[in-house]
Amino acid sequence: MATFTYTNLLTMDLGKLGTAVTDWKTMVGNLAKLKTEVSRGLVAKSEAARWEGVNATVTREFVRSTAKEFGDLHLEAESIHNVLQDAHTELSAVQKRAKQLDEEARKGGKVDPGMSVSDNGNGTVTVRALCSKKFPLYSQRSKDLEQWYADTLTGLVAHASEIDAAVSRALKNSHGGEPLNPGHAKYTSLDEDQLPRAVKLAALGGDANPRQRAELGRLWQSLSPEARAQLWKEHKKDLLAAGLLETTIKRLSPDAGSGPHGAETPGMTEVMTGAKMQLLAERADALGMTDAGRHMAHYLSNSGSPMFLPVDKMLSDDKGFQAHIEKQIRDNQNEWRKKALAEFWRNGGRPVAIPVQTGNRGYTFDREKNPNWFFAVGSTGSNVTGVVTVEPDASGKPKVGLDYQTNAWDRYNWDKGKGVDIGKIHIPDGQPSRLHTTGLAQEFSVSGSSSVKHYDLGGSTPNNGPLPKPDEPWR
Repeated sequence: MATFTYTNLLTMDLGKLGTAVTDWKTMVGNLAKLKTEVSRGLVAKSEAARWEGVNATVTREFVRSTAKEFGDLHLEAESIHNVLQDAHTELSAVQKRAKQLDEEARKGGKVDPGMSVSDNGNGTVTVRALCSKKFPLYSQRSKDLEQWYADTLTGLVAHASEIDAAVSRALKNSHGGEPLNPGHAKYTSLDEDQLPRAVKLAALGGDANPRQRAELGRLWQSLSPEARAQLWKEHKKDLLAAGLLETTIKRLSPDAGSGPHGAETPGMTEVMTGAKMQLLAERADALGMTDAGRHMAHYLSNSGSPMFLPVDKMLSDDKGFQAHIEKQIRDNQNEWRKKALAEFWRNGGRPVAIPVQTGNRGYTFDREKNPNWFFAVGSTGSNVTGVVTVEPDASGKPKVGLDYQTNAWDRYNWDKGKGVDIGKIHIPDGQPSRLHTTGLAQEFSVSGSSSVKHYDLGGSTPNNGPLPKPDEPWR
């Protein structure tokens, strides 16, 4: 079987699939009519006929068998229509998203260069920033963008391929491989194929590898709200351990950074600056700046490896950051609730679950109020990811809840013109960043997520009570 490629995704003609959906819908209607006519006509007359003997018994059984065949044909046609309709909806959304991102990447923006997008022919995509007069240098932000677009577009190719495979399995199971014996597996949507796979991946929990986590995330998006609710209720702990709430928005370096690492030769000034910063890092605990010292020490270690951000601690340490996150939830909770309730009623009052996510909102820590996080991070990107669930109470009325986490990320670097004064130690403007460009230190990425919290969004009326406080596991 040929590999499904990025070009296939962008160019596939979904109009033909849409026509097939319409044709099968017509077929379902026609077979339903025939099924009714056979049941009310032929079968009814056969059963009511006043005749006895071997011939009567054989004939009645033949009529019943014929009626069953019409019922089985209707069942199979209905399954095929449901599967194709679900596939058309899913693939249309995936293709639309891919085309939007392709155009967005190539176009670039005010602070970001245009990108070239290449199909590798094996289901993956390569994205490269294009240098120009406006963007002559290759920055960390450009590198982050390249990776995000490449990963996201490759994920969309995988998603489309997985949908195609699910459709093939469903059609095969519905047909049963017996042309003269219709009516095998019944499908109301692709859920019947995708949910078992999602359950299997969820069971891996924290042992799921990156590829399995990515597939689980795509399945979560594909499942119907009702199927998601079932999966969430039965495997919530495993889903969280598998990183289901990991943010999917762009997490970019806010600026270009200091420049290429190790592009210049260090001098005595840089060596002295490194020694001063090492002293600052070692004294950070005594100054009440544990996190700032930890990050500075990692910068000076010159490894460039990413570090984990203790987001619960950030929220607890800084009331401003806590309010910043709460505002993101407050700004969206009514819309989330409205959408979830609409799905609840659309599904006949059965439990539903919908994924939610806010956009990136930056936050800058105040140097005077919180010098620890000001020097540890400075400014951070942030958003909220979660799941809104609706379940019926004992009387059938909806209960709406939100399980959510806070995500934060940044790039630890020093602006070219920035110095630092802490206590009696003075490091002139521009010197901290030169440790990176001269290869004595290295910028790195930081990111993390908070503990998952539950918030009651209300029943028949909204709840606007206080949000839960952040965890304090270190205290």
